Amino acid sequence: MDALFDHYAITPNTWDEMYGPEGIREAYRRVHAFLRQIPREELARKEELARRLFMSQGITFTVYSSGEGIEKIFPFDIIPRIVTGAEWELIERGIRQRLKALNIFLKDIYHDQFILKDGIVPTQLIYSCPHFLRDIHRLPVPYDIYVHIAGIDLIRDADGSFFILEDNLRTPSGVSYMIENREITKRIFPDLIPQNNVRPVTHYPTILHRNLVSLSPRQTANPTVVLLTPGMYNSAYFEHTTLARLMGVELVEGRDLVVENHRVYMKTTGGLQQVDVIYRRVDDDFLDPLVFNPESMLGVSGILSAYRKGNVAIVNAPGNGVADDKAVYVYVPDMIRYYLNEEPILKNVPTYQLAKPDEYDYVLKNLNKMVVKKTNESGGYGMLMGHSASEEELMAYAKEIQKEPRLFIAQPVVSLSAAPCYLNDSVQPRRVDLRPFALCGPDGVEIVPGGLTRVALREGSLVVNSSQGGGSKDTWVLMD
Repeated sequence: MDALFDHYAITPNTWDEMYGPEGIREAYRRVHAFLRQIPREELARKEELARRLFMSQGITFTVYSSGEGIEKIFPFDIIPRIVTGAEWELIERGIRQRLKALNIFLKDIYHDQFILKDGIVPTQLIYSCPHFLRDIHRLPVPYDIYVHIAGIDLIRDADGSFFILEDNLRTPSGVSYMIENREITKRIFPDLIPQNNVRPVTHYPTILHRNLVSLSPRQTANPTVVLLTPGMYNSAYFEHTTLARLMGVELVEGRDLVVENHRVYMKTTGGLQQVDVIYRRVDDDFLDPLVFNPESMLGVSGILSAYRKGNVAIVNAPGNGVADDKAVYVYVPDMIRYYLNEEPILKNVPTYQLAKPDEYDYVLKNLNKMVVKKTNESGGYGMLMGHSASEEELMAYAKEIQKEPRLFIAQPVVSLSAAPCYLNDSVQPRRVDLRPFALCGPDGVEIVPGGLTRVALREGSLVVNSSQGGGSKDTWVLMD
């Protein structure tokens, strides 16, 4: 069965998750041996079974192109991405440290602003961020937890070191795919998971629900928790329905809720029922038409007044977007040093702020060597991969940057590590990143041992976003 690996060409200057200098890495040995002995026809059948399971269960995402939403089955690679226990312990410590600093930062900038007064973070950078909400100033937040749910994107460079690529602190998505990927893997490889001592991920909804219940402002045995969705046309609607079902809470839209006397109520067949906790998947701009976008049909009029009075908890807290602005990302290591008096456990990818004249000049001169991103976009939209762009594309993007440099950051092209994928009846390396999901509650930060591994399925591509042709795979964290 060695022919299965005939097309596995290790990429120069790239960390390969399966192959090390001395051959197969220890973590992958059982999986590698299994793939070598399984008949090729059986492997193809398992891939087809996985595809059919995804289709029958409606595991989809939506791509927005030319203003139209196109629903697609999420591409899934059947070979798991494996993380050792020691690697995971480092990741956990680094993410806990980072979220501790980010929560303090959010409280600080909406209250005393010490970090701005001390010149650690530029005041103008914060005030120019579209996600900095002046309406949240001095607003008390339960337990001072602003980020209850975070998806932190990690990559590995050529020597295997982990770097934080991005913080997702508003309405991070992808956790349902982490859960479903594991369920599919259990179906197609039922013996492999116990043989490899893989840590579970399916308890994520239980932890999330426990944290949500703990935030209830009312002292009641059974607080009412709801998941607020923008509706079925949202790109992550599958995830909204999945999480509501797994937690046993109501999935609601803005029209299902009403505010009376600064309290939020859900409309039911038995009358109005008071809501205690809202896990919202609606962006700030659309959350309350009385405060933000007056034309929003997705939110609830008066919801912010109920929040301000302490009569309902909102998860994640409004205003978090200022902390995952890609220009603010540059300062997170400084936040860790300032608030915690510690060195960052996980480093940032080197990043240039185009609002700074010297960095702006350098990036424009080296645009063909850069990855340029809009500071407030997500999903890979509005991104330039300089090394693969044409001269015309580079010139057009440079003109966009010149209009408003503050809206862009640039990073050198980072190779991303490569993991084995089953493609076209053979195993081939493809670039991957990792999004672990962290849950912050009154009792601390919990990180489910796994996450969403996203895969750049096109050969040579570094873009892993599903909206840009990427897929995903199950992520195994081993018990050491």
